[in-house]
Amino acid sequence: CALGWACWKTYVGRPETNFTRRMAISQLGNGLSEAKHHEDALIVEEANLSMLQRVGASEHNILDARSNLASTYWSLGQLEGSLGRLKDGLFLKRDVYSGRLRLNGEEHRSTLRAAYNYASSLQSLRGFEEAKALLRKIMPLAPRVLGESHELTLQMRGCYATALYKDPAATEDDLREAVAMFEDADPIARRVLGSSNPVANAIESSLRDARAALAARDVESLRE
Repeated sequence: CALGWACWKTYVGRPETNFTRRMAISQLGNGLSEAKHHEDALIVEEANLSMLQRVGASEHNILDARSNLASTYWSLGQLEGSLGRLKDGLFLKRDVYSGRLRLNGEEHRSTLRAAYNYASSLQSLRGFEEAKALLRKIMPLAPRVLGESHELTLQMRGCYATALYKDPAATEDDLREAVAMFEDADPIARRVLGSSNPVANAIESSLRDARAALAARDVESLRE
């Protein structure tokens, strides 16, 4: 964070079109986010996006800036418990995904990452049907582009399984499918990513929760 401020102060006097100046403000925003100074990061990232639009930067760079801004809105929303901030982040993630789809096509790493970010936020805000519909579209693409055991491929499967078992309208078949998906992903994640990896840990924890949800449904069925 201190390095980001120092870098920005060094190059702030240069024209907005200067590449090094633009890299400096981007680095400052990233540093503030990593240090969890989200309010400050929001100000910097909004200024950066505005500058990029003024100077006619490439759509790729503008989408990167919008993605960073979306993540900051989302982090602020989680920190403050603000549904408004979360929705701001969600809508920006939707726009970034649409932009990546248009710019790069559906079978591109950046598009798949943007799609997952959007689907994950939908799932977190209980937009289960929309999340599942999007994930059903992109999950078959990820292994072809990234590989079966890539972290993002595993995250997509975990997100879909989570949407299945957390949906209040989930059927018993949905719960069984969720458990099966987590059981398939869990050993792959631990082997490839390592047992201390956050994604591997999240899959392991979600597997326990999905099994518990299925067990509770089985008990309900026995009582009927």
